[in-house]
Amino acid sequence: MKPAPARPGKRLPRAVRERQILDAAVQVFSRHGYHSASMDEISDVAGVSKPMIYSYLGAKEDLFTKCIRREASRLMETVRLGVHSELPPDMQLWHGLRAFYRFVADYRDAWTVLHRQALTVGGQFAGEIHALRARAIDMVAGLVVTAGTKKGLSEMVEFSGPALAVALVGAAESLADWWLDHTDVSDGVLASWVMNLVWLGFNDLLEGQVWRPQ
Repeated sequence: MKPAPARPGKRLPRAVRERQILDAAVQVFSRHGYHSASMDEISDVAGVSKPMIYSYLGAKEDLFTKCIRREASRLMETVRLGVHSELPPDMQLWHGLRAFYRFVADYRDAWTVLHRQALTVGGQFAGEIHALRARAIDMVAGLVVTAGTKKGLSEMVEFSGPALAVALVGAAESLADWWLDHTDVSDGVLASWVMNLVWLGFNDLLEGQVWRPQ
């Protein structure tokens, strides 16, 4: 939805203006991608002048970077708040996954910018996304190691935990992309699918049930 322009003569606080511009920029970058998005359209959607955008948030490259950083921080904070630390590791992860999918549903434009547009452009923008993914992997790896340590298998999970976390995060991201075209599936069902695909296999590994080629 296009933000309503401020009434003539009304001076808004800088933080409000910046949020207004970033909201518009995320919308436009999501729709067109970095290269095709125009500052003219961002200005129009935000209801502010281009000089104001340059003054507050910089040129197009700076604006795109700030969009990525804001949405990445918002995503990680949503997941962090969704993880209930008093629960067992598997339930912590399930709740975290649900929070992740709710973010994708509530901030579809943000997810598109983070997972599609930034990676497509590459360079420093892709680097921002790789840093975000590394934070998510570290969070999941911590839960994997905790679960394995409780079963007396700390050495095994310290070796395999980070790799399993990469697999889980990758599966969750891919399913999020699929979900954009299948929104009739609930976030709880999506989270359960990931848990059954990845976590259940990890649990079998902890129980000594290891698949080997014949």
